[in-house]
Amino acid sequence: MIQVENITKKYGNFVAVNNINFEIEEGEIVGFLGPNGAGKSTTMNMITGFIEPTSGKIVVDGYDISKKPKKAKKQIGYMPEGVPLYSDLTVREFITYMAEIKKVDKKEKKQMVQKVLEETGLLDVQNKLNKNLSRGYKQRVSMAGALVGNPKVIILDEPTVGLDPKQVTEIRALIKKLGENHTVILSSHILSEVSQICNRVIIINKGQIVAIDTPENLEKKVVKDNSVYVTVEDPENKMENIKEKLENVKEVKLIEEYEDKTKKYIITANEDIDLRKNIFEVLAKEQITIFEMKKADATLEDAFMELIKDKQPEEKLEQTNKDKEDKEDKVEEEKEGNKEVEDSTNKDTITEENDKKEENTEGGKE
Repeated sequence: MIQVENITKKYGNFVAVNNINFEIEEGEIVGFLGPNGAGKSTTMNMITGFIEPTSGKIVVDGYDISKKPKKAKKQIGYMPEGVPLYSDLTVREFITYMAEIKKVDKKEKKQMVQKVLEETGLLDVQNKLNKNLSRGYKQRVSMAGALVGNPKVIILDEPTVGLDPKQVTEIRALIKKLGENHTVILSSHILSEVSQICNRVIIINKGQIVAIDTPENLEKKVVKDNSVYVTVEDPENKMENIKEKLENVKEVKLIEEYEDKTKKYIITANEDIDLRKNIFEVLAKEQITIFEMKKADATLEDAFMELIKDKQPEEKLEQTNKDKEDKEDKVEEEKEGNKEVEDSTNKDTITEENDKKEENTEGGKE
């Protein structure tokens, strides 16, 4: 549905997006993630045709957005961040206006507006002015504006920002429903939301793609140890020596002690095995009461933070050392150059003095 091929965007000497490539299949809900300034919004704006890439190609449903912009843009519905609405229009008037901008056929316009109002749950407020709506309803109206015209691709930039928990749940459900009939690109800083909604995740950092995978696979990649969290009641402090009685355990570490005297430990295995059964049996024999036990699974947030951190400290160190060596070599060259000049100057001075001596000697002889 969407092909992004070797896309680069430069602003003067600054490279906002650097030669990125990815594809999004029809019917996917894809999370587009990145820290502030990573190139996320720039990429989304290039996909929508709002700004042109410096180089590369973007194809939407078979149409190159640079060569056939009208046909490509017709396939896209865009909900920008910040919910920009005409405040003095009613909900129905705004959606109708968006349908006219998108050149929806006059015979189909009324029916399509009605359908979008139903899909986004706006029928009860369709005659209210946009300025009188709650933040949650304004998000719905902005989404309805993106949906009218039945585009194949829906791009949602921070669709749940500023919403209360109930509104967030409603918008999430709506996005999942949209995924049944549309390809959805979702940008969000709420990573738990992306993990729940999206089939795949694209992570961009410093203008480059650092990962494309499912949330589950990204989470698995950052799990470095096979660990279990266990919260226990242990008045006799038997957990201090429990490691020797557990099989295949590398470490038992106290994490926190609570006011009710229970303690939370992390128990790490030597191998990729499930420790929970062994922990349960051993702690029961030792009469240590288990209040809670769960595997230490990574989250999408853990994966995100791991992927965007600097991965090349050794290369930076090598470059720093190289720069240092180059600087030292330059200083040595300058010293040698100065020495040569000094030697040459001294030589010239000595020669001049000798010449003068010779002149004086000859003058005396005369």
